[in-house]
Amino acid sequence: MFGYYNRLSSEVYDLDKPVGHSFGDVEFYSERLNSLDGKILEPATGTGRMLIPLLQKGVDIEGFDSSSDMLGICRKNCEEKNLNPKLFEATMESFSVNMEYDAIIVPTGTFLLLHRREESIKALKNFHRHLRSGGKLIIDILLQSEISLGKVSTKSWECKNGDLITLENKIVEVEYVQQYTISYGRYDRWRNGKLIESELERFPLRWYGIEEFVMILENVGFKDLVISADYNRGLYPNSSNQIVTFEAAASK
Repeated sequence: MFGYYNRLSSEVYDLDKPVGHSFGDVEFYSERLNSLDGKILEPATGTGRMLIPLLQKGVDIEGFDSSSDMLGICRKNCEEKNLNPKLFEATMESFSVNMEYDAIIVPTGTFLLLHRREESIKALKNFHRHLRSGGKLIIDILLQSEISLGKVSTKSWECKNGDLITLENKIVEVEYVQQYTISYGRYDRWRNGKLIESELERFPLRWYGIEEFVMILENVGFKDLVISADYNRGLYPNSSNQIVTFEAAASK
């Protein structure tokens, strides 16, 4: 019944966060990667918002996503810019390639979509396994702030062809012990005032404490951690509204 980054939600992502759209992360990640000569991997690369600007700056980066619809849009966006990176369908916790990367990046809270703790630990171990010794993991998380259980929010986007896509979203479950929320979203496509397509989505999102995540990374085998707030490297967070970036090196 419920999809997950299927056609409508993937199209909305591309409309809402187009290629090159930055929260400060595109510039931050570009600066952190520009000294690396080896290959970079972006799990959950989505529609290419981050991947394509990095490719255009000469970064040797490839990506994967669990959503075929997201990858389809990413490939189209790459083709429009005469780029042909390696892209493949996989999940963060189970991907397997015969490659050790210089860096693996997971920007802007995407990692939190792994809402079950065992899945997230498995993914971090998988990242560690695919990094060379000393290779970098750069990963963002969002902190938990106010949770509005049951509150309905709505947004809309106009498509290039004149269609209107609307989203009605609400948090329906909060698991305080296991540290995640579940939201339900309904996407509707309207054309000339008529509803022509609908899509339901179940959207999980995990949260971590900062020092909790530090301990998890260290237990997996990462070292030399640097914590940054809102893409100011080395600035420790002081607000729950900040994006928190962890940069660490794989110890083997």
